[in-house]
Amino acid sequence: MALALLRRRRRERASGTGATGVALPLPPGAGALGREVVDPMGQPMGAADVTVTALDTHRIVARGTTDPYGYFFAALPPGRYSLMIAAEGLHPHRETVDVAAGPPAPAEQIHLQPARRLELPSPGTWLFDPPHTAIRFIAKHVGMAHVHGRFERFDGGIQIADDMADSRLHVRIDASSITTGNRTRDDHLRSGDFLDVERFPHIDFHSTRFAYRGGSKWTVHGSLTMHGVSRSVGLDTTYLGTVDGGTGRSCGARLSPRQSCTARTTLNWRSMLARGIAVVGPTVQLELDVQAMYRTHDTPTPPG
Repeated sequence: MALALLRRRRRERASGTGATGVALPLPPGAGALGREVVDPMGQPMGAADVTVTALDTHRIVARGTTDPYGYFFAALPPGRYSLMIAAEGLHPHRETVDVAAGPPAPAEQIHLQPARRLELPSPGTWLFDPPHTAIRFIAKHVGMAHVHGRFERFDGGIQIADDMADSRLHVRIDASSITTGNRTRDDHLRSGDFLDVERFPHIDFHSTRFAYRGGSKWTVHGSLTMHGVSRSVGLDTTYLGTVDGGTGRSCGARLSPRQSCTARTTLNWRSMLARGIAVVGPTVQLELDVQAMYRTHDTPTPPG
């Protein structure tokens, strides 16, 4: 099935509410889907992410970004599709579209609106909930296949300040708990060639500040210490919201509220490890899926 996003130049509008139709070189029996995407000010929204999913198979059949003028077109087999358009800091647009064979109708104009900012968690101390938290990594193996692994033992917490920018995050990872599903490789990663867990049993991250990036996006800046070496890193973080803990099934006790977020960064092994990078590769992508439970009302002291 040949599918492609076809780029267009911005053109004069026929009525001021949408683009004029355009003849596309479609495969026999195919149809087309087109949209013009604009931001909250009505300006062309370039580089918005577009995903088209076939509703009968639930498979993604087209994916790409709008061109600099906010347009995208996809040549598609006739059928019913789910369309999603997303951009940083703006509320995603979703709709169901029926595509028929033949030339496309004029591209409808889609106005993306500002995303509703999630209510931030209450000030106080929030501790990681290990059964619902994962710390994973992805690295290249001898420059080819990817190695997926995780750390099985860790703890951490978030101190939420009245001003979110003054909040603090700390994570401590037991370096010996690294696992990739291969015992020989795991033993090598724990050895002096890599993490050297006998000398450096922990990997620590301590934040210095939270920087707001719009919508639900934050960058958590801080220092990562591994193998006795500290480096400044930034965790690209998406805050997923806070929920009431509800009531426990077994005893009926009231459970603590919990917050959820995801974070990821890319580390340079070469700058932190002396040897062994030829086997795993010079960089590793670190990913955290965190649920944290509310513990106390204590708030951190703002930095001096």
